[in-house]
Amino acid sequence: MIANSKRWFVIINPTSGSGQGRRLWPTIKAQLKLESFDFDFKFTKHQKDSIKITHYAINQGFNRIISVGGDGTLHNIINGIQTHNSVNRDQIKLGIIPLGTGNDWVKTYKIPKNINHAIAVIKKEQVLQQDLGKIEFNNSQKQTVYFNNLAGVGFDGFVVSKIALYKRLGSISYLLAAIVSLFSFSKFNASISIGKTTFETRAFMILIGLCQYSGGGMQLTNYNGPNDGYFNVSIVKNLTLLEVIKNLKKLYNGNIIKHQKVETHRLKEITIKVLSMDLPFIEADGELLGKGHMTVSIMPRALTFFC
Repeated sequence: MIANSKRWFVIINPTSGSGQGRRLWPTIKAQLKLESFDFDFKFTKHQKDSIKITHYAINQGFNRIISVGGDGTLHNIINGIQTHNSVNRDQIKLGIIPLGTGNDWVKTYKIPKNINHAIAVIKKEQVLQQDLGKIEFNNSQKQTVYFNNLAGVGFDGFVVSKIALYKRLGSISYLLAAIVSLFSFSKFNASISIGKTTFETRAFMILIGLCQYSGGGMQLTNYNGPNDGYFNVSIVKNLTLLEVIKNLKKLYNGNIIKHQKVETHRLKEITIKVLSMDLPFIEADGELLGKGHMTVSIMPRALTFFC
């Protein structure tokens, strides 16, 4: 039973947006009180601490959680909800005050970055639902991770592994990390299974999308809406360094999916097995997950949030 259904629990990542979480919390806290929110709160202490804090909040009976941070904070809170086994996940509703570097997920819904406007959106308590992705790693640990925006293997994961060096520069950090990474990234061979069809390809990256934007505003998949029960997948094949540089603009305007070396699919499940000895990085929502083989499946309308 939800004991605190009229109260809110706020999870703040103090390092989001190069420390904006810590600097702006007094302002956010004051505005929440001004808008008559009754809330408890906790700061995260490390990257995945928000998963543990989300479990704590749900155990305390909270069903309305506010994420103060970026895409990574939201990603981990969602994983906290999905990995909590003793509550109906449909009862948990999320509010978002975006303070991160890329803030890609909120772009799809035009959730404002202005603190007062974002709080006003939450206060209306108008809810939407969207699909989630479920990644099951085919390794000894049998790890499962959930994502709400985009997951990928290959070049995008390699960029995420380098992004910390540039995050202080804001959303342009993704572009800078991508350009630098072009000169050291190695393409990989993969076996891809979609339904009863399995094929092999030389790949630059494989992207599995739900929402419209990723990588600081890039549009890398054929966006059809985040709650239609399908992923939009882009298999970017053996692009050369010159071809990537020539098509940088198309990464942002969405036309990259029309390139002759990009294959698109609309599907509910995909299995990716890497055939190269050097396994590429896997990322989801801008969070580095590691390396390995994976199966990704759709979870229709599994996320409920205020918008």
